[in-house]
Amino acid sequence: MAKILFVVTGADHWTLADGTEHPTGFWAEEAVVPYEAFTAAGHEVTVATPGGVVPTVDRGSLAPEVNGGPEGAERVTAALETFDALRRPVAVEDVDVDAYDAVFYPGGHGPMQDLAVDEASGRLLTATLASGKPLGVVCHGPAALLAATGPDGANAFAGYRLTGFTNAEESQAGFADKAKWLLQDRLVGLGADFQEGEPWAPFIITDRNLITGQNPASSAPLAEELLRRLG
Repeated sequence: MAKILFVVTGADHWTLADGTEHPTGFWAEEAVVPYEAFTAAGHEVTVATPGGVVPTVDRGSLAPEVNGGPEGAERVTAALETFDALRRPVAVEDVDVDAYDAVFYPGGHGPMQDLAVDEASGRLLTATLASGKPLGVVCHGPAALLAATGPDGANAFAGYRLTGFTNAEESQAGFADKAKWLLQDRLVGLGADFQEGEPWAPFIITDRNLITGQNPASSAPLAEELLRRLG
């Protein structure tokens, strides 16, 4: 049995360019699908958030239209009810990465608000990358990589091949012209080799121990790849 750390946003809103607070949190599918895959394989999941706050699910991620219909929405909602670790998170600041065998970051717009500037999360990411342990990050989760900056100002993920929620997807979701910044632009700006698949289609990129997924549909193949690496 492996111990897997989920680092989840603690934000319940995303501040847009005009100062509006858009309600958000973590994206249900991106937490539920990997959680079910990892626990079905016999692994233990611990959740960490900034400050140890209980994370908020993005209500939009529970809608039928993003879950393949009413049955899918009901299934995801029910799965969240059994995800007990979400209700008793530890604080990211207190995490010892040596205690875990792998680390996973789900998305939602929440990470754009808090994890993108969270120094403790940035240190955890840097340490996980250096450890060689599997590190999975999906959709808007790669916003957290922006905080993985060393004392020299260089980002730990500069030069890595990776993906994340694209400008095209943000445009189609209706937020590209409302956001303070776009994830793809920032990841390119930190020196990452950003790879882009078709909008909304499953797409993962692996580079050394880093596994990234572009969007919610990528959470399942990302989880499979992480499990493969755990053996």
